[in-house]
Order: sequence, then structure tokens, then C-alpha cells
Amino acid sequence: MSSATTPPDSDPAQRRRAHNMLKLYYGLNEEGKAAEQAESLGPCDINGPHFDPEIYLNKLRQECSLAELMDHESCMVKQIRSLDSDMQTLVYENYNKFISATDTIRKMKNDFKKMEDEMDCLSANMAAITEFSACISGTLQGQHAQITKLSGVHTLLRKLQFLFELPARLNKCLELQAYAQAVSAHRRARCVLQQYSHMPSFRGIQDDCHVIMEQLAQQLRQKFRDGGSSAKDLSECVELLLQLDEPAEELCDKFLSHAQSRLEADLQGLEAELKDSAELKDSAVTDTGGGSAQKTSPGSNPVSPSSSVSNPFLSPTAGTDILEFIDRGCNEFVSSLCLVIASYQELFINRPQEGELASKNIPEMANGKLHVFVDNLAARYFSLVERRIQEEKGVGDNSLLVRALDRFHRRLQAISKLLPGSAVPSQGTEIVVRAARERIKQYLSALQTFYHDSLTDVRQALAAPRLSVGGASASGGGALVGGTTSKDAPPSLPELLMSLSNFILNQLKSVLASVHLFTAKDITFSNKPYFKGEFCSQGVREGLVVSFIKFICQSSRQYCESAGDRGGSTPPALLLLLSRLCLDYETSTISYILTLTDEQFLVQHHTPVTPVTALCAEAREAAQKLLNHYVKVQGLIISQMLRKSVETRDWVNTIEPRNVRAVMKRVVEDTTSIDVQVGLLYEEGVRKAHSSDSSKRTFSVYSSSRQQIRYAPSYTPSAPMDTNLLSNIHKLFSERIDIFSPVEFNKVSVLTGIIKISLKTFLECVRLRTFGRYGLQQIQVDCHYLQMYLWRFVSDENLVHFLLDEIVGSAAHRCLDPSPMEQSVIEVICERG
Repeated sequence: MSSATTPPDSDPAQRRRAHNMLKLYYGLNEEGKAAEQAESLGPCDINGPHFDPEIYLNKLRQECSLAELMDHESCMVKQIRSLDSDMQTLVYENYNKFISATDTIRKMKNDFKKMEDEMDCLSANMAAITEFSACISGTLQGQHAQITKLSGVHTLLRKLQFLFELPARLNKCLELQAYAQAVSAHRRARCVLQQYSHMPSFRGIQDDCHVIMEQLAQQLRQKFRDGGSSAKDLSECVELLLQLDEPAEELCDKFLSHAQSRLEADLQGLEAELKDSAELKDSAVTDTGGGSAQKTSPGSNPVSPSSSVSNPFLSPTAGTDILEFIDRGCNEFVSSLCLVIASYQELFINRPQEGELASKNIPEMANGKLHVFVDNLAARYFSLVERRIQEEKGVGDNSLLVRALDRFHRRLQAISKLLPGSAVPSQGTEIVVRAARERIKQYLSALQTFYHDSLTDVRQALAAPRLSVGGASASGGGALVGGTTSKDAPPSLPELLMSLSNFILNQLKSVLASVHLFTAKDITFSNKPYFKGEFCSQGVREGLVVSFIKFICQSSRQYCESAGDRGGSTPPALLLLLSRLCLDYETSTISYILTLTDEQFLVQHHTPVTPVTALCAEAREAAQKLLNHYVKVQGLIISQMLRKSVETRDWVNTIEPRNVRAVMKRVVEDTTSIDVQVGLLYEEGVRKAHSSDSSKRTFSVYSSSRQQIRYAPSYTPSAPMDTNLLSNIHKLFSERIDIFSPVEFNKVSVLTGIIKISLKTFLECVRLRTFGRYGLQQIQVDCHYLQMYLWRFVSDENLVHFLLDEIVGSAAHRCLDPSPMEQSVIEVICERG
């Protein structure tokens, strides 16, 4: 039977129940061991060992009814059947195991029977051996002492034979270059020869061996000095020399001296390459020096810095690039140095020290000499590398430098693994850090040069011949250069501003992309703490981006210096353009650049950095100062014309006015041109509502009661009330005008400031002159003409009314015959002019 005969209705739950019941019946626990529990002594416990059926039945008959007895009987019958079924099931399931156990027991009986026979045979053999051994011992008992003595004599004779044959054996080993066998044989006999050196025969052997071993040591020194052997041969050579009591310190010095001569040759090759590169660079500069200064081609971009001067982002001509130099240094010097370190450590430091060598503490002494040796040579190598890095002035392609530094840093890590505790890897990392800092400074300097070159090109574009006022109004009023976009459409101020801003921003992005190579994931030193933190925050953000933005603001403010300095010759249009550039930086560009930098370099502000608000405030301050200076310069230009027109005219003997003076027309034309120019870069601004008769307010004011008081016959010193007193009283109740107040960033405010400066100058010049009747009338005509056109440019027309009224009033005070011209005549003259 097999397990297939198991009833189909059996399942794991029934099996477990059957097993549990059997365990309970046999008193077994989960581990199959008998449970240690107290035995039940009751005769009525059907599962106990003292169960008594009679007592159990009597108890049931007394306590239970007939129905209960019937139920109890049926329950017991079911349990008996269930146990029988479970027992049968267990037999079915374990039938194969029972059969196998029976076979195993039968086989064990046969094996044990055979083993008993073998043990009997072994016992008989052991008894025979014991008997034979006892027989031999009894036979040799009398000769045992004699045999021991003969064995000792034989051993001594062999040793003496070895000593007498030692010189010949050493010579043979020397001829065959079997140095290890010779040293081993000599070491075995050295103590004995030294002990019996007072005997002539042994003394002669010792002297012969000493001469032979001296020759062997000389050959080993020569072999060690040549260094052409393999590492294994050198190691064996050093070990033999140390066993021959050669000073370990002297061996270390000889090894390092020989290695230094080879490494010196590598360093001299690098130094020669540096000299050749420097000479080639000097000759290239000499050859190109005469043709470097070239004129800008007519068709070049007026804002591109490469059109007028050399681009600072182009790399200089050199013999070999820095990557080739670093590769040569790593492949020759660093590789050779690593081989020297590994060989030296294998020979003197890592070799197991036994016997007398262990007491000399050779590894510690050798390790100290190795550190000094490596530090000295590495210092020379680092100086050459830094000299080559300093020659990398051009910042056009940064990838070569970064790859070279990465290779340099990567190869130095091999030294840190070979020579733990060496300062060479950390010194190499410092060189990489210094190179990165110097690169940041070079990029900042290049950006500053680029910015100056760009402004130079803008100034050249602004200094080009201008169109007429009408042409300027039509094309935008900016400084124009023919041949930039087309012959009939020169670049306007917005185009120049956009070109300048785009060039600067694109160049800054290009620089950030180049600097970002230092933090690339495939660069080994990019995971250093400096490049993860300080390089990104203090180097790139603060040292490059923030410094360049501050430089733009500071250099722009320098154009606001007083006349005679740099600002005296600055074109007003450049001041206006730079003002708008700084204002754009304050509104959007600074935030964009710093956000781009923080995202690109993952800047973490662990150290204090310049906030965006501070930079924006500095840019706005520069824009405000530039715009104020622009207003001042343009106001002074118009004021100069007005001052000369007043000072060069004889106002007492002038003729009766028939037209408006040409200078007034020029003032209106220049003001209109300035209005168009400012409108190209700034918004209109807010102005107060104008009255319907703004262009005629002059005559209505001058013909008022104030005019009658001023020009009445009572305007004499004997008049009861002085007209000057009346004017001063009128000023007390008028709003004070601040001539040089800061302007706002809109066209109306700029034009208002320029007109205030111009009219104020006109007023002060009039106060210094004396007028005749026709001179006063000419002033009336000029002021009315200015009123007709200037009111539309200012934020409040009353300001123009007030200043022009002051000019006419001052002329009247300075007039010898104050006879004003009729208003209708003034209007006719101005309309005709």
C-alpha cells in the first residue's frame, strides 16, 4: 500500500486532529518528547494510567440517566471509530517508512556482524605487533647506548664536513650567481665559525668565507645600484644585503637616490616644455603685435566688442595645451613616482622582518625617508603645474583646463592609496581650488573688459554723424551708424540698448556654462566640500555674478563725474541708455541672473550672500543718478545757448523786434529732439490737465493787473509802493520750484527737469543785463514763443508760465524805458516766426 490509498475525504485539518489525539494519548509534546506533567491518580480518568472500568461504569450508572448513558455510549463509539480510522490513516501514510525502517534494521544486523569479525582480526594483529616489538627491544637493549653515541659522532662529522667544504661551496654559488644559497649557507656556519675562531683551522675557514662573502656583497650592491633588474630580483637583492648586515638606512638612501635621478629627468622635461611654450608665446605676441590694432569694418556690428578690440575670451596661442602638459606629467612623473613608492614599500616597509631584522625597526625609518622624498619631488612638480596653470590666461575654452585639473587630481589619488598619510593629495586639491578661484577672477576680468569694449562700441555708434532734427524724429532720434542694419535704417537707441543688454547677458550665460564644468558629475574633485559649497556661493555667485553686476553699476556711476573728468565728455545719449540699462537690471535682469545661477549651481546659502534686494537697490540708485546727470547735461547744453544769446547782445540799443530770435527756435528744436530721444527708452508719464489756451497764457498773464502795476507810469523810485516789493510779495505766495530735484523714470519728468534748468539759466542771465524798450519787447516775443511750444513737454504748464513770467518781470525791472509791446503784435510776430 502507498499514500495513494488514503481516503479521499481526509484533509490536513483531519490529519492534524488525528496527530494531536495520538500525541495526547501517548503523552507527547510538540517536540515529540514525553510531557512532564503530574499523573492523574483518579480511577475515573479515562486517559489516566489508573483507570478502572468498573468504577467508571458504576459512576456513570449512578449519575446519568438512561438517555445520557445512550448518548455517552454513542459518543464513545464515535471516538473509537475515529481513533481506529486515524490509526489506519497513519499506517497508510507511513507504510513506506515502516518498510524502509525494517530493511535498515536488517542491514545493520549484517554490518555489525562483519564489523565484529574485523575487530577480532585487528585485536590479533595488535597482539602480534606488541610481541614482536618486545622481542626487538630485548635484543638491542645492550647496544642502545653505543648506537646513540655513533649517531652523535656521525652528525658532528657531517657538520665538520660542511664547514671544511664551505669556501668551495660559496665559490661555486658565486660563479653560478646563486646568491641566496650562498648567504643561507654562510648564515648557518657563521655562528659556529665565530665561536671556534680561536682555532687555526676554523680561523682559516672564517677568513676565506669572509673574503668570498665580501665579493658577493659587492656584486649585490652593483646589481642593486644598476636597477635594471626586475622587482623580484631587486627585492631578493635587498633582502640578501640586509642579511649580510648591510646598513638599512644606506640601502634606502641608495634606492631613493637612484630613483630621484630618473624622476629629475621627468621634471626637467616638463620644465623645458614650459620654457618652450613661453618662448613660442612671446614670439607669437611679437609677430601679431603690429597688426592687432585694426579699424572697425563699416559693416560690423556697432555693439559687438570683437569689432573694435580683441576679444578677451579668446585663448592665447601656445605650443601645447594644458591637457597635454598634465598628461605628460601624469604619465611620466606621477606614474614613475607611484612605481618607486610601490617598489620601495615592497623592499623596505611591507617585507616581513624576522630575526635580527625585526629588532632594527627598519619599516619606520624607511617610511620617514619615503615621505620626505615624495614631498620634496611633489613640491617641485606642483610648482611646475601651477606655473603652467597661470599661463592659461585665455578664457575661451574652459573644458581643457577642467579636464586637465580632473586628470591631475585623479592621478594624485593613487599616491594617497599607496602612501597613506601623505600630504601630496591634499596639496594637489589645494592647487585645483586655487586654479578654480583664479579662473573666477579671470572670467570676471574678461567680463569687465567685455563690458567696457561694448560701451566703447556704443559710444562710437553714438558719435557717428547724426541726421537732421526731422530725420532724427522720423528714425528714432538715436545716434546712428550707417551700414549696420541697412543704409537707410541706422540703429536707434532701443536697438542699441537691446543689443548691449543681449550681448552682456549672453556673455554672462556663456561664462556660467564654462564655470559649471568645475561642478560636473564626472569630475572627481567636484564632490569635494569646497566645490559643493564655497565655490558655488562665494566663488560663482558672489565673486563672479554679484561682482559683475556691482561693476556695471559702479562703472555706470562713473560717467556722472564732474566736467573735466571722465563724465565731462560722455554723450548724453549714452547716459540715457545706461540709465535705462540699470533700470532694466533693477526690474528684472538681476533677479533672472541670480535665479539662473542658483538653479544651475544648486547654491546653498550656508554663508552670508548679497540679497537680490540690495543689488536691485544699487542698480536703481545708479539709474537714478545717471538720469539726473542726463537732465543736468542736457539742461546745461540748452542753458549755454541761452546764456551766450543774452550776453552777446546789446539790449539797450537793439532795434524794434520783427521776428523771434533764432536761438529760441533752436531751443525748441533741441527740446523736441530730446523729447523724441527720451521717449524711445522711457514711458510718457503723468501730466496735469492742460487748459484750452495754454499757448496764449503768456499774454493773458502779462496784460493782467500785475502787468499794469509793473508797467504803469508809477514804476519810479518815488512811487508810493515799489514794484519790486510787489513782486517779492507775489513770490511769497507762489509755489517754490526746485530746479535740480531728482527726476522720475518717465519722459515728462525728464523734460520738465531740463526745461526748468534752461529757463532758470535764462532768468539769471536776464537779471544781469540792462534793457532798453525794444530789448524788453524782444524778451516778450521770445518768452511768448517759448510758451507756445514748451508747455506741452512739462508735467505742469504753470511751471513754464511762472518762470517765463519771472523772466519778463526781471527784464522789466532792468529796463530803462519799460514800454511793453501789444499782445496782438506779439502773437503776429510769433505766428509768423
